[in-house]
Amino acid sequence: MSFEVFEKLEAKVQQAIDTIALLQMEIEELKEKNAALEQEVQNVAGNRDALVRENEQLQQEHGIWQERLRALLGKMEDVQ
Repeated sequence: MSFEVFEKLEAKVQQAIDTIALLQMEIEELKEKNAALEQEVQNVAGNRDALVRENEQLQQEHGIWQERLRALLGKMEDVQ
């Protein structure tokens, strides 16, 4: 009888070891995915910053063109 109990205990211990090994592999996979996602977040943030700078530059250029156009329209009104 005690041999059967020992076998059941051994099976449960082996099952626990297998479960722990699987969980450790899953943790490693999740760490790798997390690292990849963190890199992607950094890339997206860098792209966003570049787009913000480009947008600001384009807005400044747009403002300059508007001022030039207003100046030209003002000169045309003066001629009429």
